[in-house]
Amino acid sequence: MVTPEELNLLIEQTYKVEKEFNELKASYAHLQDTVEKVVEFLPNAIWILNSDDTVFLQNSKARELWELLKLLEFKNDDYEVSFNSRSYLIKSSNYKNKNMLSATDITEQKRKENLATMGQMAAHLSHEIRNPIGSISLLSSTLKKRVLPENVAIVEEIQKSVYRIDRIIKATLMFSKGVEVSTRSFMWSDLKNSIDMSIGYYGYSKEISFIFPEKDFKLNADKDLLEMLFSNFMANAIDAIECDDNEEGSIEVVYENDGFYHKFYIYDSGVEIENKKELFEAFKSTKVKGNGLGLVLCREIAEAHGGSVELLDTDKKCFEIKIAI
Repeated sequence: MVTPEELNLLIEQTYKVEKEFNELKASYAHLQDTVEKVVEFLPNAIWILNSDDTVFLQNSKARELWELLKLLEFKNDDYEVSFNSRSYLIKSSNYKNKNMLSATDITEQKRKENLATMGQMAAHLSHEIRNPIGSISLLSSTLKKRVLPENVAIVEEIQKSVYRIDRIIKATLMFSKGVEVSTRSFMWSDLKNSIDMSIGYYGYSKEISFIFPEKDFKLNADKDLLEMLFSNFMANAIDAIECDDNEEGSIEVVYENDGFYHKFYIYDSGVEIENKKELFEAFKSTKVKGNGLGLVLCREIAEAHGGSVELLDTDKKCFEIKIAI
């Protein structure tokens, strides 16, 4: 026979156990919620799987890459997987009856590593090529003075080819070392004369008209770097016109000054740019005979001058170059 006192004590113990159970349940729910938030916060895709490979827990990045999970397997060492043109570093571990997989997107890291390796190789090759190219340039200048008049055009073609190679060497070395600006004052007319000279050396077969700003103005910048910038744009425009079906073409440079920037707009009548996404990607050229560094360096030169280079979305193909005043 249970006495009233024992019954009250039993009821009190039941309430106490229920309270502790509810507190434990709330604590577990809070812990589970915290774990889910931590997993969601992680920058990589996380899957926690049961022993039968069903998903126990995953974050939103893992949900986006659910097809990638089918390609993964448990390994003692980390490994890489390619999926949808991206590279992922895979790590795996297990605890009791749970298995965990993580996938970290390392595409950008690998791209930078590949660029650094390509840049080092290109810089080494450029150093090796520079001396013989210098000799060819010097000998061709001497040869031009001695050959028969009807052979001068052949020597000039050699000089133009050497000039193209020299441009590639300079661009490659600058890309590997980085852009360093040495600012001084000069007039636009001085820069235009240098651009005209580079156009003459570049060479082209079609009738091309060049339209430059007639008004003269002062620039405070690195003249050699701006010469490289504009020469690259002129070369690209010439190549675009050479690839066009028309036998004539035009290249126009328009100038504006808004008080903050020197703004140059470059138009050409050549073929359209096919892959605009790779326009400023190093070693990826949109041209048949490009090395993929011209526009990359143009942007770096402009940015080193506090400006920018952009392809504008207009009816006519137009690049905007901004140089800070």
